[in-house]
Amino acid sequence: MGINDPQWGKNNNGGPPDLEELLRKLNAKIAALMGGKNARGNNNGSNNGAPNTPTPSIAGGVGLVAIIGLFIWLATGFYIVDASQRGVVLRFGKQVETTEAGPRWHFPYPIETVEMVNLSQVRTMEVGYRDNVKNKMLKESLMLTDDENIIDIQFAVQYTLRDPGEYLFNNRNPDENVRQAAETAIREVVGKSTMDKVLYEEREKVAVDVTKLIQEVLDRYKSGIVVKQITMQGTQPPEQVQAAFEDAVKAGQDRERQKSEGDAYAKDIVPRAKGMAARLKEESEGYKQSVIANAEGDASRFKQILVEYEKAPQVTRERMYIDMMSQVMGNISKVMVDQKNGNSMLYLPLDKLIEASRSGAAVAEVAPVAAAPASSQSNDNSAAQRARDSLLSRDREAR
Repeated sequence: MGINDPQWGKNNNGGPPDLEELLRKLNAKIAALMGGKNARGNNNGSNNGAPNTPTPSIAGGVGLVAIIGLFIWLATGFYIVDASQRGVVLRFGKQVETTEAGPRWHFPYPIETVEMVNLSQVRTMEVGYRDNVKNKMLKESLMLTDDENIIDIQFAVQYTLRDPGEYLFNNRNPDENVRQAAETAIREVVGKSTMDKVLYEEREKVAVDVTKLIQEVLDRYKSGIVVKQITMQGTQPPEQVQAAFEDAVKAGQDRERQKSEGDAYAKDIVPRAKGMAARLKEESEGYKQSVIANAEGDASRFKQILVEYEKAPQVTRERMYIDMMSQVMGNISKVMVDQKNGNSMLYLPLDKLIEASRSGAAVAEVAPVAAAPASSQSNDNSAAQRARDSLLSRDREAR
């Protein structure tokens, strides 16, 4: 009977409804649905005032309802674990089991509960910024290097879960734990490195070292978290000194460029100078050996001439004179004129004679005259021979 029922409050002198009566009616309806008879009390208003007692059919209906409710309660303990998840079963709040993928069952609430943990999901934690690199968190991003310079670093930490039990029970705030561990690690690594190494030279190494250090910190606290990757979003000096830093960087680059050019020039000029020195040394050694050999040859030749000179001084002197004159006048074009003896030949073409003797050609090639008779050539040869003889005799007389 509802509260808004018109009959509400009419029975029992306007008092509350009789609960026993309501229960009997409910049991009667359940018994009728289950095939039983509609049982009522023997007398609604008994003469002796004794209360009505439920029949056995009503008690059976209540037990059936209780059994159905029990089955429904037990059915609430079934659950399904996805392939990427693990189920953590808690019995009165204490972990008792970690279930794998597939259909599972546990004692229903409030005895046991299940927490689903996704192990394959890649979670991201931002350090030094939030949502956007422009939205900087200077308290996290500004840090001091080993050479006492301040740099601004923003990076993201990507991580997954390894142990669902440790993740649920050893972390009050997992994301905040990862952020604090990452900030601690990056400050330690940057504090041991110079600015140039962090910004340019060893940027990838810094990320690797930070990843390793974060994992060590998280493992020390048994957080059940695995760091997958560190992504550097921005590494630069503070905005207030950006212009001055760029000038300093340019100056350093110019210094390195000039140093490289100097090294390249040194590497080019030094080998050439060494090669030239080695060549000059070899040439000097060769010249030395040549001079020594020439000197030894001249000394040996002089000794040989001395022996011959001792045997025939006059002949040796004449021979030496003739050799010297042939060497001196061998490449000179001269015309000798004999006027003292009154010979018929007034000139001697020495240049033509020397050329003819060197080439071994005929006298016609020395002074080619196509129309001259053969007798004139023989006369010229005889004249040249007489001139030579006269010169030799004159020289001998003069000596």
